[in-house]
Amino acid sequence: MSNVKWGIPLAVALSVLLTACDNKAQMGQDDQLGANPSLPEPQNFFSPPMQVPQGVGWPADKKPVAASGLQIEKIASGLLHPRQLYTLPNGDVLVVETNSPGTAPVTAPKKLFAGQVMGRSGKSGKGGNRITLLRQNGQSGEWEKHTFLENLDSPFGVQLIGDTLYVANTGNIMKYRYVSGETRLSDPGTQFTDLPDTINHHWTKALLASPDGTKLYVGVGSNSNITENGLAVEYRRATVLEVDAKSGASRIFASGLRNPTGLDWEPQSKMLWAIVNERDEIGPDLVPDYITSVKDGGFYGWPYSYYGQHIDTRVKPQRPDLVSKAIVPDYSLGSHVAPLGVHFYTGQNLPEKYRGGAFVSEHGSWNRSPLNGYRISYIPFSDGKPAGKAEAVVSGFVSEDEESLYGAPVGLTQAKDGALLFADDVGNTVWRVTAASQ
Repeated sequence: MSNVKWGIPLAVALSVLLTACDNKAQMGQDDQLGANPSLPEPQNFFSPPMQVPQGVGWPADKKPVAASGLQIEKIASGLLHPRQLYTLPNGDVLVVETNSPGTAPVTAPKKLFAGQVMGRSGKSGKGGNRITLLRQNGQSGEWEKHTFLENLDSPFGVQLIGDTLYVANTGNIMKYRYVSGETRLSDPGTQFTDLPDTINHHWTKALLASPDGTKLYVGVGSNSNITENGLAVEYRRATVLEVDAKSGASRIFASGLRNPTGLDWEPQSKMLWAIVNERDEIGPDLVPDYITSVKDGGFYGWPYSYYGQHIDTRVKPQRPDLVSKAIVPDYSLGSHVAPLGVHFYTGQNLPEKYRGGAFVSEHGSWNRSPLNGYRISYIPFSDGKPAGKAEAVVSGFVSEDEESLYGAPVGLTQAKDGALLFADDVGNTVWRVTAASQ
């Protein structure tokens, strides 16, 4: 057997071959939304079929499309892969510019193929490893930009408790003394506690403070798709961790959540909710990503089962004792939409129909044809539960022929005036959504 080097041309050729096979999704973008999604039989592939649009950024004559009754404007551009947003009490907005640390080993040729092909989307752009502060200086147009904090290690989550700012790097939580009005942190910071970071298949660490400021909740993704890197490296992975905000001591709050990329508090029930990216490589219509309430001590299936007790036969050995306890998620978002931001809206700026429910940013599929996600959806809530079908609120990120990718929505936050802000890591932009002018 010859010694073959896996190069980009071969990876692209293989992806084209795989995509040409009869593996089109049978379900539309909205067919799997809700509490009881249709789940077809799983398929098996040597490598997942791929459809990846070319990341081109926003042409001068284009911007995201807002739903009727809303309008959208650019408030920051020229950023280095903005992924998360956080609104400070004085109205300043922190933008976390980041991407993968690039330390995860390639464990199989198909991983190399997937990584190389996905790189063309722009979603793998170099992150700034920094936080930029945005300050509004007028009623419209781009906001002031200030370099707030630098030399971070693939940061993601940010939370302020009192005058302490917590930043979740990929392998630890740092804390800094925050002074309101500063445009650059004067405190050099100290390490607060460590986080799982070996291999780092899923490197993002979502961060959320409890309403009383005594706890921090951390979303920690798995180190694999379905434990192909071994169970030892999954220690405290695929979990939501609860961290004491004084001591840094932590415990597993909930488990079996493959990649909980966003956390927020549902305003009526006061329950913790998470968005979760589910597993790959068993078909374009499996497995639906989801949003769910997160129960203390709850187990949500990964890796042994999905959507409750649907067993993933690829995982050996099985754990029927855990599968029997697996909690069915509250609401399916559809397969491979890749949710990366969630926010329960509590403001007054947007029309009344958007108040009290959840906005979810869908970063978009890479292993499904036709594409899925690439939009911001809104899910109405009533009495603490989803109460209707998700609808697209911001779209237009992909060209009609699905060849060009202008942008991709990521982190969400609510501005002090009630506007909805979102990061766009392909367009390297932050956008502001408000009620349309009368």
